[in-house]
Formats: sequence, structure tokens, C-alpha cells
Amino acid sequence: MQGIIVRTLIIAAGIALAAWLIDGITVDSPGTLILAALLMGLVNAFVRPLLVILTFPLTIVTFGLFLLVINAALFGLVAWLLDGFTVSSGLAAFFGWLTLVFVSWIAGRFIGPKGRYEISIVERR
Repeated sequence: MQGIIVRTLIIAAGIALAAWLIDGITVDSPGTLILAALLMGLVNAFVRPLLVILTFPLTIVTFGLFLLVINAALFGLVAWLLDGFTVSSGLAAFFGWLTLVFVSWIAGRFIGPKGRYEISIVERR
């Protein structure tokens, strides 16, 4: 349970940073931000795998670049489903998704699969 809460807060931080950095993305309230983060997690867990399977031939033809379009579209889908979270264009959705991925990647370096902080110590001999 702790892992879900921590990952939701990480996604919320990524969306907040995207809204702060990118002109075409707005979030009305902190409650909307948390709902957007929860919805983003659900969309990535259930809708994204279906889209990846259905568009596999197109992904092969474009050497995987179509996955970028899918991810941006899912970011826009969350904005379309949720009042108070708006994305003005496909380019804003792409850069919003890219910001979210960057924040998640940085946070993932410090948080393990169970949502706990992890520190790795490497000894060289």
C-alpha cells in the first residue's frame, strides 16, 4: 500500500512540474492533481498495454517511435477525462509526458519496488 501512495505522489509531482514548466498544461487544484496522478496510474496499467498490443505492427514499422505517440496520447486522455486538468495540444502532451517520465526516473533511482527509500553502497576493491 505504501508503494502505491509513494508512486502516486511521484506522478503528482511530475504532473505539477509539467504544469509549471509547460504553457499548455494547467491543473486547477491539488485535489485535481492527485486525481490526475491516480488516473494516470490506472491508464498506464490497463489502457496502455492494450494500445501497445493493438498498434504493434505500426510500432515495428516506425522502429518504436510510435510508442512516443501512444504515451503522449494517454497523457492527453487523462486530461480529457478529468475536469480541471487541461492539455492544450499534442506537443504539450508530449512534453508533459516527457517531464513526467523524467521525474519518475529520478525518483525511481531512490525508491524501491515496495515504495521504500533505498540506498545502494558499492565497494570497490
